Amino acid sequence: MNRINLYIFSQIIKSCTLVFFIFVSISWLMQISRLFTVMSHLQINSLDILSLSLLMIPNLINVTLPFLLIFGLVLTFVKLSKDKEIIAMYSIGFSINEIKKPIILIIITSIILSVFLSFILSPLAYDLYKQKEFNLRSAVNFDKIDYSNFIKFNEDVIIDFDNVDNNFKNILINITGENEILIFSSSGNIYQTDNKVNFELINGFKAEIKDNNIENLKFDTYLASFPLDEKKMYIKSDPNTLSLFELLKEENKNNRSIIYQRIIDTLIILSLYIF
Repeated sequence: MNRINLYIFSQIIKSCTLVFFIFVSISWLMQISRLFTVMSHLQINSLDILSLSLLMIPNLINVTLPFLLIFGLVLTFVKLSKDKEIIAMYSIGFSINEIKKPIILIIITSIILSVFLSFILSPLAYDLYKQKEFNLRSAVNFDKIDYSNFIKFNEDVIIDFDNVDNNFKNILINITGENEILIFSSSGNIYQTDNKVNFELINGFKAEIKDNNIENLKFDTYLASFPLDEKKMYIKSDPNTLSLFELLKEENKNNRSIIYQRIIDTLIILSLYIF
C-alpha cells in the first residue's frame, strides 16, 4: 500500500478505536452496574466484582464488533468528505479501487479477529467468568448478607431471613421432600460448616404437611442442620463457554448449530464489504 492507503487505513483505525471505547465502555458499565446490584446484597468485595466484569470484555467486543466496524467506516468517510480529502484523492488520479484496499484490509483483519474471539478467546474468558461468578455466589457468608432473597442450599432446602446489624430475624426454612416442612423463628443464628448449614432458632414454630394433615409444633429453641448440595460444583453448561476445540470434540446437532451461528456472526462483517 502507498502512503495515501496507509493514511486512509490509519483514519479508519482511529475512528474504529473511538467507537470501540464508546460502545464497549457503555456495555461494560451497564454490566458492572448489574453485577454490583446483584452481588452487593451478598456483600462481595468490590475488587472481585470488578475483576469479574473485566472477564466479560472479550464477549462484549465480539458482540459489538460489526457495529464498531460500521460506525468506524462511516465516521472515517464523513471526515474525509468534510475535509474534501476524497476530492483531492480523485484529483491526483487516485481510483476507487485504491480507496478499497485499506477497507478490504480492515475487513479481513476484523474477520480474523471475530473468528478468534468467537471460537477461542470469548469462550475461554466467559468460562472463567461463569466459574468465578459461581464461586462467589457459592461462598456464602451469612453475617455479610443484608438481603437473603430465598437462598437455595440443595434440592430440598430454601431459606429466607432478615439480617439486622448481624442479628438474624424472621428466619424461614422451607423443606421439600416426602413431606413439606415449614420452620419459622423470630430470631436465631445461622452458620455454615464445611458441608452443612446449621440453625439455632429461637421462639418459633414448625409445620409439617403430611397426608393432607398439618402438624404444628411451637418451640422456644430449635436446632437444625442440613447438608449442602454435594453437586454444588461448577458445570460447563452454557454454550457460550464452549471453544471450537470443545465443539469439534463431541460432534452432535447442537454443537454444529452453535458453530454455524458463530460463523454467521462472522459473515455479517464480510457482508459489509459486499454492501
